[in-house]
Amino acid sequence: MARPQLNVLTTLDAARTQWYHFRAIVIAGMGFFTDAYDLFSISLIAKLLGRIYYSDPSYESPGHLPPNVSAAVNSVALCGTLAGQLFFGWLGDRVGRKSVYGFTLILMTICSIASGLSFSYKPKGVITTLCFFRFWLGFGVGGDYPLSATIMSEYANKRTRGAFIAAVFAMQGIGILFASIVSLIVSAAFNKAFKAPSYAEDRVHSTVPEADYAWRIILMFGAIPAAVTYYWRMKMPETARYTALVANNIKKANEDMSKVLQMEIVENFEKVPGHDQVINRDTWGLFSPQFSKRHGLHLIATTSTWFFVDIAFYSQNLFQKDIFSKVGWIPKAETMNSLEEVYHISRAQTYLALCGTVPGYWFTVAFVETLGRFWIQFMGFFMMTVFMLCLAIPYHHWTSPGHHTGFVVMYGLTFFFANFGPNTTTFIIPAEIFPARLRSTCHGISAACGKAGAIVGAFGFQYASQDHTAQSGYRKGIGLRNSLFVLATCNFLGMVMTLFVPETKGKSLEEITRENLDENEV
Repeated sequence: MARPQLNVLTTLDAARTQWYHFRAIVIAGMGFFTDAYDLFSISLIAKLLGRIYYSDPSYESPGHLPPNVSAAVNSVALCGTLAGQLFFGWLGDRVGRKSVYGFTLILMTICSIASGLSFSYKPKGVITTLCFFRFWLGFGVGGDYPLSATIMSEYANKRTRGAFIAAVFAMQGIGILFASIVSLIVSAAFNKAFKAPSYAEDRVHSTVPEADYAWRIILMFGAIPAAVTYYWRMKMPETARYTALVANNIKKANEDMSKVLQMEIVENFEKVPGHDQVINRDTWGLFSPQFSKRHGLHLIATTSTWFFVDIAFYSQNLFQKDIFSKVGWIPKAETMNSLEEVYHISRAQTYLALCGTVPGYWFTVAFVETLGRFWIQFMGFFMMTVFMLCLAIPYHHWTSPGHHTGFVVMYGLTFFFANFGPNTTTFIIPAEIFPARLRSTCHGISAACGKAGAIVGAFGFQYASQDHTAQSGYRKGIGLRNSLFVLATCNFLGMVMTLFVPETKGKSLEEITRENLDENEV
């Protein structure tokens, strides 16, 4: 038997799209803009770090980060993100979404600046300090995932909720593009100003001392959007669903939403029989049989699909510079100085973001309420599987001279269907299918499983894409081909697990989570 619904929640579900919806998208979305900038800017400067700090001839590969150092630099922020998603997801359900929402931005601002100020007398000290601050930067980034998704889902009306959550997440694409543009401008400006010699002319001194400032400026730039957004986050009221359903303060929820919607909302309990059951709803927890019965399979589906898509998405993003070098889309390092290399890597990522990454996010925004979450996710996994196999099977054809354009086009299409597909929908769905008092926690768990996949992808791709010719007789580049087959398998497994994901379009959150049913109803 369905329980009575609070008037404030019914009003939110039926509210017309208005200014406060777009303001919430911008405020939450700027967090994701910063998240993406901070997480993906490191891939643009990783090779520069190798040129600056590992150029001594005593190293095995002078001018390159050792594989273990490269993996640490690229992945340590992901480890912090995983921890932050679990911690802030849990905290968002314990003390409220807004209460911890601003702290994540403070942490990101401080650690972005500190990352750029990583100084030491020895190269290893610089890298160690950088990794330390990037871990805590990732910790702050991690908090943005469950909090932003939950806040947006609880603010939105039921007709456009998916599109609004997707719009918040789409700012990740803008952040990736902005990181590429900033890196492009900084590297070009430094190269022009300091006239760095070409790598071919002077192998040892191909990195001017001023290049050490370039990567620091690129990393510290991520502090600006985080700092600017802080004030507006603190002006947002707590969500009505948390205030009413978790904190049990219906009067406060009505007052907050009356200001937001610019209309008076009054709860008339005399017309709501059994209103004592509206608040103080089910009390079972995450590890209870009741949760397992209602949402156990949902949690397995959201965690596994996010795990599989992030293996592919992050390994492709963090190491695309290596892929582009192998297929010949950017010049070989031996033909460029260090700043020119950053410039070419940034330009390649800018093209890819403009043509594949960013459009994919906004296609989801446009179609998520018509096609639905399930079909977009299923289609995305399917197309990613197809394109990965199309890259892997004829791999030596694509890497032969004159064919790299076809490789890059299909590689870009995998990004398009990742974002017009599971990379976006795995963010939307956990914010809709779990009850209010566990929504942030379950989203954090799902997102953390995704980051576990990203870490697996980052470390695994770092090893698998290495050329093993000397040790095992493999042909050059065979490791990268096998990596593409592994990514295709992950995408296929994600497609299978999507079959257990429910469709949520057009329904209220309480209808989806079945919070409006009696406790003994399944």
